[in-house]
Amino acid sequence: MEIQINYLAVVLATLSTMVVGSVWYTPKVFGAAWIRMAKLNQKELEKNGMKPIFVTLLVSLLTAYVLAHAAYLSNQFFQHSFLQDSLMTAFWAWLGFTASRIITHDAFEGRRKKLTLLTISHELVTFMVMGLIIGLMGV
Repeated sequence: MEIQINYLAVVLATLSTMVVGSVWYTPKVFGAAWIRMAKLNQKELEKNGMKPIFVTLLVSLLTAYVLAHAAYLSNQFFQHSFLQDSLMTAFWAWLGFTASRIITHDAFEGRRKKLTLLTISHELVTFMVMGLIIGLMGV
């Protein structure tokens, strides 16, 4: 079987993570609460410059690419609409890989439950938007 990937969808899904993150972590949405709960320093964040942005783009590209592959395979198996299979794949990938690993990691670090909830909620929105884009654009 040859897996078909819509590379434009992968690029747009990658870029969508930047939009979601920019809105989510703006001070008027959850940014101020995130900085406070994570005990971060705004000046230190600014000092890091563009490095976190580039890292985010790179790992988001990888995530979108893998999600597109998994959505294609899911669609081949379930044969629902590509949109439905992409969204379900995004949800299960988020739950089984992202949320569960963040919860485990945060438990060992003793992070506040509210911070963990904020982080996994952000990731859920990110995954679902990526799944939506991939699903709407098809293969």
